[in-house]
Amino acid sequence: MSSQADDEGIGMSFSVLDSALSGPLFVPDSMVDIWSDQSRLDAMLKVEWALAMAQTHNGLCPPNVAEAIAAISPLDFDCVALGQETALSGVPTIPFINALRKKLPPEYEPYVHKGATTQDVMDTALMLQVKRSMEALLPQSVAVLSALSEMASRHAQTPCVGRSYGQHAVPVSFGYKVSIWLAGLCDALAPWPALAPTILKASLAGPVGTLSGRSPAHAKTAQEFAHLLDLAFDPVPWHVRRSPVVSLAAFVTQVLGALAKMAGDVVNLSSTEVGEVSEPFIAGRGGSSAMPHKRNPVASTVILAAFQAAQGLNQTMQAAMVASHERPAGAWHAEWNTLPQLLGLLAGALHEAKRIAEGLEIDTLRMASNLDLTHGLIYADAVASALSVELGASRAHAVIEHAADAVRRTGQHLSQVVSAWPDLPSGFNRDRLQALFDPTPAVLAASLIVPAAREQAERVVSAFSAKG
Repeated sequence: MSSQADDEGIGMSFSVLDSALSGPLFVPDSMVDIWSDQSRLDAMLKVEWALAMAQTHNGLCPPNVAEAIAAISPLDFDCVALGQETALSGVPTIPFINALRKKLPPEYEPYVHKGATTQDVMDTALMLQVKRSMEALLPQSVAVLSALSEMASRHAQTPCVGRSYGQHAVPVSFGYKVSIWLAGLCDALAPWPALAPTILKASLAGPVGTLSGRSPAHAKTAQEFAHLLDLAFDPVPWHVRRSPVVSLAAFVTQVLGALAKMAGDVVNLSSTEVGEVSEPFIAGRGGSSAMPHKRNPVASTVILAAFQAAQGLNQTMQAAMVASHERPAGAWHAEWNTLPQLLGLLAGALHEAKRIAEGLEIDTLRMASNLDLTHGLIYADAVASALSVELGASRAHAVIEHAADAVRRTGQHLSQVVSAWPDLPSGFNRDRLQALFDPTPAVLAASLIVPAAREQAERVVSAFSAKG
């Protein structure tokens, strides 16, 4: 039975990321383009061009082969036909090479793909797409870092509740909370400049990694091949050394985790009962089909969903380390479906994180109001610390613990309960006691963390800029 989708030529999707219906929620168009079939073909063409060019420079290939390959466009290929042939061959490289040879003069045919193997083309093309992806993602990362740094500075001394196990603990500043988001993201992003050369590598090693027929000319070819593609050269084949892709997956997952920390806090802080922040208002975003008053935190939701999905994808990538002998069956193939999704999820998460970092709406009055919700219990630590000087730490803790129970039972303010305690040390007059219920010292202490986090962000941004 023919469906309406078939009649309209709408293709089926097995992933929300490349679905016309749900994809735009999770992945920006720019990343979709990088991982499109046309972009993959373009990368594979670049690989074959670089191989022919490097071989030409080392006397292994006639001079016109590379030029002829460069003249061919990805649009010259029939992706549907290549896909059908891939189902037969088991890898897309074989039908691609066959189609490429047919587009060249017959005398060039022996020199196309000479010395390389399927995995060389696939892995090197993959790294070209990864390189494009990271070139798009790093500026987004810098924008998020910069916006969070500015937010942390702006609210360095804005009082708000510090929470432990979801409960009110002691006062902090909202800028301090943001600085933790900022530093966490810095921790995740900082390794990239050092990781990049170990990940963005070319592969030209031949059928089992020995580059059959290796000679000084072949060795020089492999180095020049990598240079032409602006990828790192590794003299040891990485067909079954999957650290490059595994490290990339772990890096992406950690960055997503850092973003998810922020998103999780934003979801909590924007709940009705807390109400301290809201995601930036965009007409039509975050509504409900049933409840017209709703304003759901869509950006945070996308980030949290991305991190949840990434954990399973990362696990699949880690399994690629167990690559049998000189070419695995299955483990390598599983990467094809996994790594693009991870990078797509990261692109969408950074897009939404930038929206949060640049436009988060902060209700400072609600933050101040929430400090009083527990009737002074948020200052219990300060009171116990002050009492410990005269009562000892253990007794002071026990006294305030008992007082806290009385606050919860009676609804009185902690200052009232403590001041009524008959054994209160004589040095604790009313003024001294009331001074302990001022958030300023705790907020100022928290604010001192902000400059260090901002300096960390500046170092990460500088390292990215130096990397170019």
